[in-house]
Formats: sequence, structure tokens, C-alpha cells
Amino acid sequence: MASLQSQALLLRSVDFGESDRIIHLLTPGVGRLTAIAKGARRSKKRFPGTLDLFNLLQVQVERRRPTRMARLEHARLRRSWGALREDPTRFALGCYLLEVLGRLAPEGGAPADMARLFAFAVAALDLVEREAPDARLRTLLELRTLAALGLRPELLHCVRCGRPATRKAGRGTLAFHVAEGGPICRDCAPQGHAMLAVHPGTLHALDQSLRFGFDRLGRIALGGASLAEAQQLVHRFLRFHIGLELRSERFLEDRLTPGGPKGRMRDFAHRAPMDPRNPS
Repeated sequence: MASLQSQALLLRSVDFGESDRIIHLLTPGVGRLTAIAKGARRSKKRFPGTLDLFNLLQVQVERRRPTRMARLEHARLRRSWGALREDPTRFALGCYLLEVLGRLAPEGGAPADMARLFAFAVAALDLVEREAPDARLRTLLELRTLAALGLRPELLHCVRCGRPATRKAGRGTLAFHVAEGGPICRDCAPQGHAMLAVHPGTLHALDQSLRFGFDRLGRIALGGASLAEAQQLVHRFLRFHIGLELRSERFLEDRLTPGGPKGRMRDFAHRAPMDPRNPS
């Protein structure tokens, strides 16, 4: 039996049996880790106020044989993002980010990659606590999350021939192939295949957002029609990798667009793909 002592973010907590909890943690050393917290619902002494969302913990986990679940022995609170619990929109976006990480973060992996992913998650929660959430911030954070997970889409080069795709498009639109993970230039785009139509300016803005630090995201020129394109592209690419609608997704959409039908923005995930040769 190996003991792991590490910082950890709580991604999810599920009641199990009469008094236990199954918890999903994100750690900087081993990535996502699932463990059982015995007696967590019954005893207030072992885990006092620690096993809640938006808590950064110091944990001790006993990792058993591969066929048995790890066991959380101790958890101490290091810091908390309290503002995310006080504001419904921040809470919704924070829950959504944790759920994405819970679905896509790997169990194990190169330590350097896991350390970068953990640092990203902490910085992302800092940003949500600091900035007023809106559809633009959600889209940029979704893209940054994909990049942190090693799932960044190609944005500037044709995924088939490797040549700069945006240079040839001029002011027209490009075809973005969700399954192939990037744009397809006009020379390589197959006839009759429905794909997302996106303007080069939108792709450049998204690419630039990945090069900037969190403190400079406000400088990214992304609004109006470009934001709508970016939302559709990033959301559908993320849904492609997750494969289902997340539990927190509808709540987040309700919070971000309270004036829309039932408070929701357009559901791009179920919208029919566009043909780049016939965008209408």
C-alpha cells in the first residue's frame, strides 16, 4: 500500500452507502484520483468542512492494489474560493469547469503535464472568482481547458495538408471539421460534407487567446458574430470529446442568458452543421 500526500482539488463528491462518500480529486502528481472517504457523512471530526466544491485541500490518500479503490485518510483545507458559492453565475461556471475536468482529466500521466493541468485549474477558478462570468469568458475558458488537457484544436492550419488555412480564405469562411479537430482549406474541403463555417478572424482571435495569460484575456477582440462562431466551434468540439451533455451545462446557460427563451442561449450542440459552401 502506497501513501500519497498532495494538494488536491475536489472535482466531485457522491454519497455512498450509509455514511461514506466517493470523491474525485485532481492532484498535481497523478492527475484525477478516485477515493472513498469512510464515515465522511457521519463524522464531523475527520473531514470538517473540507469535502466541498471549490476547496483546495492537502490530502493523504492510501493507494491500495489496482483492483481496490484508494482511501482518503485525511484532508485539510488550504484555501477556498468562497465567492464562487455566493454568486449563482460564478457557481454555475465553476461547477461546469470542475465537471469538464472530472470527465476529461486523465488518471495518471506525465508528472509535468499533471502539474500544468493542476496549475491551470487553480488559475481558472481564480479567474472566475475575479471576473464577471459571461458567454465570452465561458468560451475562452472552455478553449483553455481543452488546451490544458492536451485536446487543443488546430486553429490556423489545414488539418489535412498542413498549409495556413486562414491565409487563403480572405474574407470568406472556412470549413471547420469537428471530428478532425481543425479547419480544412478550400483545396482540401470535400464536396457535399456539412461542416462548421467560421471566419478567419474568429480563428485568429481564439488562437491569440491561447497565447495570452489570464490577465490579458480582456484584450481579445471577440464579440458579436465572431463570439457566436467561437461559441459554436468550441462548444461542439468540447462536446465531441465528452460525448454527452454535462449536468451543470443547462444551469450555466440559464445563468449566462437570463433574458433568452427559458433563460438559455442558443443550444449550439444540437444545431445542424453548416456547409461552408452554403453558410445559410
